Amino acid sequence: MTAGGRDPFPAPPEPDLTASELLARVDVLAADLIGRQAETEKRTYYAPDTHEAFARAGMYRVLVPRRYGGYEFGAETFMRVAMTVARACPSTGWMYMFGAAHALAVATLFDGPAQDELLRDGDFICPATVMPSGTARRAPGGWSVSGTWSYCSGVPYATHFLGHTLVPGAGGEPEPLLFILTRDQWIRLDDWGGQLGLRGSGSHSIVVEDAFVPDHFTVGTHLSQVTVSDALPGRRWHSNPQYGGGALSFMLLELGVLAAGMARGALDAYEELLLSRDTLYPPIHPRREDADYQFRYAEATALIDTAEAAALDAVRQWSDLCADDAAAFTRARELRLALISREAVRLSWRAVEGQLFPTAGSSAVREGARVERVWRDLSMLHSHAGLGVFLSHHANREFTQEHFGLPVH
Repeated sequence: MTAGGRDPFPAPPEPDLTASELLARVDVLAADLIGRQAETEKRTYYAPDTHEAFARAGMYRVLVPRRYGGYEFGAETFMRVAMTVARACPSTGWMYMFGAAHALAVATLFDGPAQDELLRDGDFICPATVMPSGTARRAPGGWSVSGTWSYCSGVPYATHFLGHTLVPGAGGEPEPLLFILTRDQWIRLDDWGGQLGLRGSGSHSIVVEDAFVPDHFTVGTHLSQVTVSDALPGRRWHSNPQYGGGALSFMLLELGVLAAGMARGALDAYEELLLSRDTLYPPIHPRREDADYQFRYAEATALIDTAEAAALDAVRQWSDLCADDAAAFTRARELRLALISREAVRLSWRAVEGQLFPTAGSSAVREGARVERVWRDLSMLHSHAGLGVFLSHHANREFTQEHFGLPVH
């Protein structure tokens, strides 16, 4: 509070907005995205009018603390928003998710004075990359950062960027440094859109040249290595326990949520095919009346329903752990939740790759068709290092080692 007793930060634009009202808005906005997927891929990011509609709806404030003009609706609401958007347009869902998600990390990891500067505008879009890159040189009161950071999903409309670099440690070994930049400190490259999938996800690279980063905009750790404890700034600075949870598990839960949303979009498209097309071989009748198509549809539905249920319940468990003592948020529990997310991705992929794509018909999987696009986008998701490297191999070993109290290596 200021000396006059007034809060220096603005209230949310709609102080009485509820989570259910926001989700209803997102349903309406998502319906418009389905027909704009081709233009989104061509542009390589979603349209300016879509961005403005998201901002008016309050979508960039879901995870921002209330004290900074955010809605503080929490992880479960945020994940449902992203899942709904991904169902309509995977690229837009990906770009929105990885732009808006990191308000939670900033409100958890950075001290209060830094949060006052970083989050005070309410709308917060901050892509993050986990691969250390570039260089950082000591400067008075902070660091001078330079380099190129790739896969900055959400950067076309970003207000900030969260990145990693390596700096010399006390023993001479390189140690990670987490830092945050403001929009005027980077140049976005035109290097996205030629990939197999997620072509409209705004995952461009950025170039940074001698950007000054004050010490209070840095944290001496890697985002995936944060240990949950009462010492986390978010647990001391905010009354809401969600700002004291595990950063690693939250990041990896995002993949399962997005995959389930994407697969649901493919199921929507497949249902339209069952309603509008006939079988390919005699007896000729509507596909919806054919036993084989009925079987495929039910198989895919069960897989996607299970993926969605698993992903969202893991998010609920994450929130429950936040509300418990900090000691409850062990590394083993974080990894367990992350592995649930991995299985949600696998179930979603089985539905699309094994049931929907092979039986949709060649004309339904030509370039630009909805089923084809989801197949490409889910294929691209598998190249994400969090899924293709960490969750596919490292997480299994580390979880088991943590569970049995063995040395982690």
